[in-house]
Parts: sequence; structure tokens; C-alpha cells
Amino acid sequence: MPLRRYVLHRLLLVPPTLLAIVALNFAVAQMAPGGPVEHLIATLTGEVQDAAERSLGGTATEGGSQDAALRYRGSEGLDPRLIAEIERQFGFDRPAHERFWLMLRRLVSFDLGTSFFLDRPVTALLWERLPVSLSLGLWSTLLTYLVAVPLGIALALRRGGRFDTVATAMTVAAHAIPAMVIAVALLVLFAGGRFWQVFPPGGLVSANWQDLSWPALVADWLWHLVLPVTAMVIAGFSSLALLTRNLFLEEIGKTYVLLARAKGLAPTRVLFGHVFRNAMLIVIAGLPGALLGMLLGGGVLIEALFGLQGVGLLGIDAALSRDFPVIFGTLWLATLIGLVLHLASDLLYVAVDPRVDFGARRG
Repeated sequence: MPLRRYVLHRLLLVPPTLLAIVALNFAVAQMAPGGPVEHLIATLTGEVQDAAERSLGGTATEGGSQDAALRYRGSEGLDPRLIAEIERQFGFDRPAHERFWLMLRRLVSFDLGTSFFLDRPVTALLWERLPVSLSLGLWSTLLTYLVAVPLGIALALRRGGRFDTVATAMTVAAHAIPAMVIAVALLVLFAGGRFWQVFPPGGLVSANWQDLSWPALVADWLWHLVLPVTAMVIAGFSSLALLTRNLFLEEIGKTYVLLARAKGLAPTRVLFGHVFRNAMLIVIAGLPGALLGMLLGGGVLIEALFGLQGVGLLGIDAALSRDFPVIFGTLWLATLIGLVLHLASDLLYVAVDPRVDFGARRG
């Protein structure tokens, strides 16, 4: 019952949490300079100016060009009626509070609107990009934990030995190398850059994927993921491995471990029956943030380098162009995923340590 009450309590907190996050980001977006209207006006003005400069180039004398340039600068402002029409199309002819409540009603009904500049429904864009981010994020997070946690435990158990010294030095070196550098190195080495053409340089599937059978399609999909996932794992496992090592060393030195050993308990029982569940609580607590970062944040550079059109890259492009429907749609999706992952993390607490009291945590 305490677990059910806690889950219900967390689910009831989802609506106000979503409202607070959306309201905060909407307010920040309103205060940020250069909205979508200004972005489009600047684009149109730049196109007109480029056209005028091309028409003037090489066709007049120096004095004539200067006079024409002055006349252009005097009339370079756009028609106010055009600006008003742009504001109406983007919905900026309404007050901010009306736009907020309209956006909120759409988000609640999962009608995320239409992109200002891509002219496509935001839901369709997210649905199209989400498999890419899920592929990168889930595989990268899974392999990062499968590599980092056993390595951290091994380093803690062999503290001070040659294996600990060498492996820790290599882990620290890997931590210092940015993911972008690792990705470029992998492309140069294994994607036909200068050495071997072993893996495809980009994309999630081959050009003829529609002609492949299901087993061949899955194999092709995994083959395309090898290099980007490897880059993300190499860049992300080091900090988790060092954290696991330090947590296990801290637990191993505590009094209850010494007493358990003094009672004659088997080392494996002490390690996995007591040390593991206490040390892993903090590691598990970081799982939602790590997975969310892999899904929507940490893989943006990897997506760009490997030509993968994921949600993270979509959000960055939308932020640069001030495409508010895409920005808030991506934020809405990220918030929902984050809340679900945090609830899943709490349930994992019980799996690792049944002594967790959700009745106490509920408040």
C-alpha cells in the first residue's frame, strides 16, 4: 500500500509540474530577444538586400552605385501590412496570456500545433524523429551502464593494484576526451575517412532498406548504430565508472561490512547482499537524468556528425529559428519522458533495496 500511495501521489504531481515548466519556459521565450516574427522579417529583409546588391553589382559607376544604395536603404523597411500579416499567421496579434492559454489547451489535448517554418505538424515531426533518439539513447545508456558499473566494482575490489592503476588512468583519459572528438576519430578510422570502410558514415538505415527482410533490416539498423553508440558510450562511461568505484570503496570501508566479514559471511554475499544495494542507490538515482540526456541532449552533436535526424537536433534547430511550436512540443515530450523516468527510478529503488520506505518519501 505505501508503494501504491506513493505512485498515486507522484502521478497527481504530474499536471502541476507540467504546468509550472511550460509556464516558466513560455515566460522565458517571451522575454528572449528575436522571436519568430523578427526572425522571418530579418530573413525577408536579408533576401531583399541581397537581391538589390546583386542587381547593383558591376552595372553602374561607383557614384551611381552609391546613390542607388542610399535609395535602397531609405526604402528597405517592409510594408507594415506585411508585418501585421506575419504576426497574425504566427498568432502574435493576440496578447501573451491568450497565446499561453491557447498553447496550454493544445498541449493538454496533445495537439502540438504546426511548425512555423517547416509547415508540418509538430506531432508528426516528433514521431518521425523519436525512433532515432530512442535508438541512440536506449542503446547508449544500456551499454554505458553494462560497461561502467562492473568496471567500477572491479576497480574498487582491486584498489591499489596494477589493474586499478592502469584502468583508472585510461578511464580518466576517456573522461577528458569530448564526444565530438571521439565521433570524428571513429569516422576517420572506420567509416572511410582515411583508413577502413567498415561501418556506414551516417544515417540510421541503408538506402535500400525497403527491400530488406525484417532480419536484414534489424541487422542493418544495428550496423548503422555501431559508431554513434560507441562514441556516446566511450564519452559517457568514465564518469559513471569512477562514481561506482568511489561509492563501493566508501561502502566497503563502513563498519557493517567489517562486522559481516568478522562473522564469517562469504565475500560474495557481503558484496552483493549488503554493499551492492547500498552503493547502487545513488547510481540508480542518476539513471533517469542519464537516459534523458542521452535521448534529448547528449546525442545532439553525435546526431549532427552522423547525419541522424533526432529529437535533440530538431529542438536545437527550432531554438535557432525561434520555431515556438516545435520548441514547446519538444519540451512537452522531454518533460513527460523525464517524469516517467523518475517514477521508474523510484520503483527501481525497491528492486535494489526493499527497505526503501515510500511511506516516508511520499511527503
